[in-house]
Parts: sequence; structure tokens; C-alpha cells
Amino acid sequence: MVGTLYLVATPIGNLGDFTYRAVETLKNVDLIACEDTRHSKILLARYGIDKPLTGFFDFSEKEKAPRIIEKVKNGAKVALISDAGTPGISDPGYRLVAEAIRVGARMEAIPGPTALVAALVLSGLPTDRFVFEGFFPVKAGQKKARLLSLKDEPRTVIFYESPHRLLKTLEAIRETLGDLEIVVARELTKKFEEVVRKRVSEAITHFSHKKVLGEFVILWNLMNPGGSSPNEPPGFIRRLR
Repeated sequence: MVGTLYLVATPIGNLGDFTYRAVETLKNVDLIACEDTRHSKILLARYGIDKPLTGFFDFSEKEKAPRIIEKVKNGAKVALISDAGTPGISDPGYRLVAEAIRVGARMEAIPGPTALVAALVLSGLPTDRFVFEGFFPVKAGQKKARLLSLKDEPRTVIFYESPHRLLKTLEAIRETLGDLEIVVARELTKKFEEVVRKRVSEAITHFSHKKVLGEFVILWNLMNPGGSSPNEPPGFIRRLR
């Protein structure tokens, strides 16, 4: 019997954004590896999925990855999910994938939501070329260095940021790159979804006068801050989406 590791994307906020294939896959696996079992139980209960869970997060992945993949090698069907979105994107899931590749275990991706793509298509910035930088560094010096490395970046830049660091990060962007036009998206797909398109100084003012909640995506494009790519011909349609 051949086991499989399924990489299953989950909703980034709205629990209705779950694909039929994802639900059916989770109903048919032997084990679900997830970041936070308490969080995942809410989603799984919504769809009547009752399977054994095991935690797989930043401080457990080195120990657990070989054990999980060993189960797959022995014929088990195991699903990896994150708290929100596509596993492996800014979470330790990529280490499990690396271990599966190392030992030749079978894998399948069950695609679905990811916050960076949702924010990108809502931003109004060029979508034909972009770079995803994950979360901003926590330390001020490292954050400044990362921003300086992007000062000549022609592609749309995408970062994630947590609510308690948002204002300090916006200040760092203004001090390092200037008062550029940015897009800040939060609570995507949820009831209080908000997409702010302003200069950095205006975004700082906007978020200084309210309780900062939710996960954030920050985007900008230094070459073309407010429109489609200048290299994209009129009427151009991509076949692969």
C-alpha cells in the first residue's frame, strides 16, 4: 500500500472558502498534521471531519517530520494543513515537504487560498511580476537592511506583518524608502476586510487611530505604484492562472 502526504490549503478567514476536494481529502486521510489543533478543530467540525490530529509547528517540526514521513512511507495517508491558507507558505510545513522529498515519499498538493495572492489581486499593483518576502524581520537593524535590499526592486513587493508590529514596520518603510504609496490589506475574506491604498504616512495615521487587529499584507511597487505593468500589452490574457 502506497501512502501519500497531502498538502491541503485551508481558508484564510472565511470558512466557506474550502474546496470540495480539500474536504474529501481530509475525510479520507489517516492523520492530519496541523499548527494548532484547537484552531483546526473549529474548521474540521464545520465540515464534519473527524480524524486524528497531531501538532506540527515551529518548535516541533525537526522532531516530528521524520516520524510523520515514516508513517507515509509505511502506507498512511497524512494531510498537512496550516492555521490559514496554503501550508508551507511562511510556516514550517516546507520542512515536512523537504523530508518527504529526501526519502522519496509520495505527495499531492490540494490548492486553495493564500493571503499573498488575494492581497495582490486586490491591490491594483502590477501582478505579472512580484516578489514575496514573507514576514518582516523583528529586529530594527535587520528590518532596515531588508528594506534597503529592495530599494531598486522593480517588481511588486509583498510582505506579511503581525498587528503588534505594524506601525513600527510602516515607520521603518517611510524612513528607509520614503513616503511611497503602499497597499495594506487586513482581515482578508472576513467580515471586517480592509484594503488601504495610501502613502505610508497616511497609512500610519489611519492605523494609529484604531485598534490594530488581524493579520496584515503590505505591498508596494516602486516602479509603477498605481497601475498595470507598463510592459503588459493591451488586452493581454494569461492562459495559466
